[in-house]
Amino acid sequence: MSDAVNITLLPGDGIGPEVIREARKIIQVVESKLDLKLNLKEMPVGGAGYEATGKPLPEETLQAAQASHAVLLGAVGGPQWENLDFSLRPERALLGLRSSLGLFANLRPAKIFQALSDASTLKPEVVAGLDILVVRELTGGIYFGEPRGVETLPDGSRRGVNTLVYTDSEIERIARVAFDVALKRNKSVFSIDKANVLECTGLWREVVTETHKEYSDINLNHMYVDNCAMQLVRNPRQFDVILTTNMFGDILSDQASMLTGSIGMLPSASIGGKTGMYEPIHGSAPDIAGQDIANPLATILSVGMMFKYSFDREDIHDAIEQVVESVLDQGYRTKDILSHGKKAVGCVEMGDLVSEELESKL
Repeated sequence: MSDAVNITLLPGDGIGPEVIREARKIIQVVESKLDLKLNLKEMPVGGAGYEATGKPLPEETLQAAQASHAVLLGAVGGPQWENLDFSLRPERALLGLRSSLGLFANLRPAKIFQALSDASTLKPEVVAGLDILVVRELTGGIYFGEPRGVETLPDGSRRGVNTLVYTDSEIERIARVAFDVALKRNKSVFSIDKANVLECTGLWREVVTETHKEYSDINLNHMYVDNCAMQLVRNPRQFDVILTTNMFGDILSDQASMLTGSIGMLPSASIGGKTGMYEPIHGSAPDIAGQDIANPLATILSVGMMFKYSFDREDIHDAIEQVVESVLDQGYRTKDILSHGKKAVGCVEMGDLVSEELESKL
C-alpha cells in the first residue's frame, strides 16, 4: 500500500449513511496513524441513486466503483421504493455491482465475540467459540438464471419463472475460494446442496468433489441444505467453512448471523474481480434510520475485511477486530445487543469508542 488507493463509499439508504459515517472514522484513523494515502469518494446508490438520477445504480456510481481499489457499501432499500418496477428497485443496484465488478465470491463470517455469548438466542455453551465462514457463490444460480419473469398464460392465469443454472466452471472457481480460505483456518469445508432433488446441485456436488482432489489437506463433507439449517441450530460449532450456492448462501448466512446475537454484528466481503466490495449483511432498517440507534460494528468490521482482502493488510484487520472486542468487553452496547447491566450507546458514540481505541492501538 505504498501508493495511493481509491475507495468508493456507497452509503445508500436507511441506516446506510449512518453506519458508513462511522466506518469513515475508522478509515481516517488508519490513514493518519499508518501514513497511508486513502482517497475516499462518496456516491449515491440504491434508493438514493434512483432519487438522484432515476436509476438505482447511476452510471457515474458504477464508473467510480470500477475505478476503485475497493468499495464500501452501507445498505439499500426502503418502503418508498417498493412499488417501482422491479428493474428500478434499489436492490437491483447490488446485483448490478456484483455482476459488473465480477464479484463471484461472497465471504460472510459468523464469529461470536465472547462478550456477546449471552446475546445469542441459543445457549452460551452451544455457541461459545463459534467461528464460521460462509462462502456464497454470488453471480450465478437462481438470482441470475434465464429465463425469468412473470408471463400470462392463454387462460389468463399468470406463471412466475426463475431458473437455477450453474456451469462447471462457475462451481469450480467458488470451490477453490472455499478450499483456499479453509487452508488458513481449520481445514474443513461443508459443501451445501440439494443434490437429491435438484439436478443443478447434483452437478455442484460432482464438481466440488472433483476440485477437492487438489486439496488433500482439506476435510470435505457434503450436506443437504435442509439438514444444514437444522445443524446450524443444533450443533453450529461443527462448521468451519460452509460452501454453497447463491440462494442457499443468502438464507444460511442470515441464519448463521443470528447465532452471534445480532445481524448488526456481521460484515461481509465480495471478491473475485480486481475491485472488492465490502458491506454489513444487515438491511437498510428504515424503521430506525435517523435515530442514532443503529449498530455500526458490522460496517466497521467490513472495513477490516477490506484491508485484509483488497489491500493484503491482515494486521489492520486484526487490529480492528481486537478493538471491537475490547469495546464490547468494556460493556458498551447499541440497542440491538443491549442486555441488563451493560452501557447503552448510540451509533455515533459506538463509532467514536472504536475509533479512539484504534488510534491508541495502531
